Amino acid sequence: MKKSTLITTLAFAFVMLLTTNVNAQKFSKLDKSPMDAAAFPSDYKESNKLIKIVYSRPQLKGRDLATLAPSGKVWRTGANEAAELTLYTDMKLGNKTVKAGTYTFYLIPGEEECTAIINSDLNVWGSYFYNEANDVARLSVPLNVSEESIEAFSIAFDEADNGVNMHLGWGTARLTVPFTK
Repeated sequence: MKKSTLITTLAFAFVMLLTTNVNAQKFSKLDKSPMDAAAFPSDYKESNKLIKIVYSRPQLKGRDLATLAPSGKVWRTGANEAAELTLYTDMKLGNKTVKAGTYTFYLIPGEEECTAIINSDLNVWGSYFYNEANDVARLSVPLNVSEESIEAFSIAFDEADNGVNMHLGWGTARLTVPFTK
């Protein structure tokens, strides 16, 4: 009887070891360009948002901004997946009305101005599959230079006359993209 109990105990222990290994979860490591979101109003207590963008935040890490977001080429506005813009109400980008909904948001960097693009494609990795035919609105905005350098690409919103301004900054480059109601 003791031999039988020993075998049963060993068998149970062996099964438990196998079960633990099978059920163990594998989590990915921290992303080098973590995902972030910016919204307006930015107060988390405010549930009536007008606009929100979800994007990844690459860092310069000693690299040149012109290499990371080349002039004249469509850029995903961050890293990893293309930035995802949600409008909770119809808004205008320039003279073009954009219906409430979720879109991708791209930029075409330039020497003195950048083109902001709202596109209807969703779940797009980078700008590799960008399709200009699906652009909903475009607007050229001036590129400004700041004395202060920002290491991680950043987006913030603030209230503007009859709308919201989206501020984008990386390195010493600064853009303001106006959205109006």
